[in-house]
Amino acid sequence: MARRIALISTGGTIEKTYDELSGVLANKLSVLDIMLASLELRGVEVQRVQLMNKDSLDMTADDHTLIAETAGRMATATAGVVVVHGTDRLAQSGERVVELVGTPRTPIVFTGAMRPYELRSTDALQNLTEALLAVQVLAPGVYVAMHNQVLQFPGVRKDRERGTFVKVTGEESG
Repeated sequence: MARRIALISTGGTIEKTYDELSGVLANKLSVLDIMLASLELRGVEVQRVQLMNKDSLDMTADDHTLIAETAGRMATATAGVVVVHGTDRLAQSGERVVELVGTPRTPIVFTGAMRPYELRSTDALQNLTEALLAVQVLAPGVYVAMHNQVLQFPGVRKDRERGTFVKVTGEESG
């Protein structure tokens, strides 16, 4: 029997596509199905949940709450949840899950990308693959999986200088 994993799509850089008319990268349509089709996911059934398609800089507190509530609900119905999210506000949504849900019944793993999937040099597929593996082996909790590391919330922040996520101590997080 396949392990059912929810994949919640919220947008972000990982899903940005190039609009030839405007000449910009934008969240217009999801490329996650293309990414998933390129992976061999034996024993896994991915349940796609298209929640929103926003740059995380445009997310509101209500968006973070909606993501947290949806992830918490899906964690009770599946073997794990992967949330694809923009990296600029990913930490806010991860912290919101901890606030609203506490420790979920199954792992909730956030991921994203610093460079869109459509670019030749991208971290998108690696990060999605890492998150899909991490959600199957981690204990219940809320995490971010990117760049060959898994960090547990609370206390995860984006380090803009290093272009990745880091765990912060109590005095650094405030």
